[in-house]
Amino acid sequence: MTGNPAGNTVGKLYGVGLGPGDPELLTLAAVKAIASADVIAYHSARHGRSIARSIAAPHLREDHVEERLMYPLTVETTDHPGGYRGALNDFYEEAAARLAAHLDAGRTVAVLAEGDPLFYGSYQHMHKRLAHRYDTTVIPGVTSVSAAAARLGEPLCEAEEVLTIVPGTLPEDELTARLAGTDSAVVMKLGRTFPTVRRALERAGRLEDARYVERAFMAGERTERLADVDPDSVPYFSVAVLPSRVDEEPPVRERGEVVVVGTGPAGAPWLTPESRGALLNADDLVGYTTYLDRVPVLRPGQRRHGSDNKVESERAEFALDLARRGHRVAVVSGGDPGVFAMATAVLEVASEPEYADVPVRVLPGVTAANAAAAAAGAPLGHDYATISLSDRLKPWDVIADRLRAAAGADLVIALYNPGSRSRTHQVAAARDLLLELRSPDTPVVVARDVGGPEQSVRVLTLKTLDPSEVDMRTLLLIGSSQTRAVERADGRTITWTPRRYG
Repeated sequence: MTGNPAGNTVGKLYGVGLGPGDPELLTLAAVKAIASADVIAYHSARHGRSIARSIAAPHLREDHVEERLMYPLTVETTDHPGGYRGALNDFYEEAAARLAAHLDAGRTVAVLAEGDPLFYGSYQHMHKRLAHRYDTTVIPGVTSVSAAAARLGEPLCEAEEVLTIVPGTLPEDELTARLAGTDSAVVMKLGRTFPTVRRALERAGRLEDARYVERAFMAGERTERLADVDPDSVPYFSVAVLPSRVDEEPPVRERGEVVVVGTGPAGAPWLTPESRGALLNADDLVGYTTYLDRVPVLRPGQRRHGSDNKVESERAEFALDLARRGHRVAVVSGGDPGVFAMATAVLEVASEPEYADVPVRVLPGVTAANAAAAAAGAPLGHDYATISLSDRLKPWDVIADRLRAAAGADLVIALYNPGSRSRTHQVAAARDLLLELRSPDTPVVVARDVGGPEQSVRVLTLKTLDPSEVDMRTLLLIGSSQTRAVERADGRTITWTPRRYG
């Protein structure tokens, strides 16, 4: 609260949400606040007309003092020394000072706002400058998001679906990523951003789902498929909507596709937006059961096909057969699908003549070596090699030759698939071989379940590496002659390999 020289009681500030346009959608609280106000304030463009005022007009009185807060500019071109943002900031400061003068004089001020005052609304700029100084009440209103969903007559989100609301002013790549990785979405502020939004929806594979709503609950209202909208006809007061897909029937397609998706080392937190979008858009998820379990429930109706880890070719063939019948299939792989994972198996089978016309894409994921290296510091900061210790698909002699070659070249070595219940001797054999070529004090990162609930990252030396502590969920990083391990003040040992060599 602040006082005033005349000793008047300081006035009260209302931020009044008016809903999307129809005066009948004003809340009783909004009508009451307007009736109790001495001053009615509203923002307008330079032409002076205010949508907010027109919505509230049936409730305005002749004795209301009206404060029109007219924006000084409507496009991002100005000669203001602070640029567009600087010009707006000066305007908001001046507008807040005008309202503060009324409040200090003991008048009640109602600032009108289309939709909801604190949802992409102009009122919030007054709120940030005045609410800490004066008794303030914000009255929520029906948002344009709710209005658009109501006019479409389609559920916006249901059950565990995630709703994402984004401004169309974001860069196209950012829009694409956010639209690809969500269930339902509303894109605000179309107008001149419409072509960018349309391209983003198309790149995200969501254009066919998208709906367009213009001036919901206003005169001139329009709804239609967004793909059919003429870009030159789109005003600022319009939104793009991706409605709920619960109960959505998969479309009938002549031909589907297979997307091989890397989930990273530990599931949802490591998914890229592109990968999340591919999983979300798939009719069928195919993969090793352990990796499928890492994928969150995306939407009802998706079919999951789990299998054993040793049937990669059969799994790839099954996925391609589904795609040939019109299904959109995501083959789920751990880490990066192109690093000792499912991409090779799918592409190998897809190269057979009967699958030549089935589209196949591979999406990258965070691979285990990079995740482990980040957890330990930067041991892969210089040249390195990745080698799988599994001799199920290649003989041990080949593995040994490659270990010698990498060690001889003084490369950091990332060892995948070091051991399992059926393979117990490989880690000891690899350690003994490397001890012939590397210092016993070479730093070794033992990283287990990186990103998971049982994450453990330890830095040992080559001579103290205990093979019995290594299993299939472990990845080993063997340092080069240049790799350093240093204990920090917090007791944590970090490793890095300098980018300068020698």
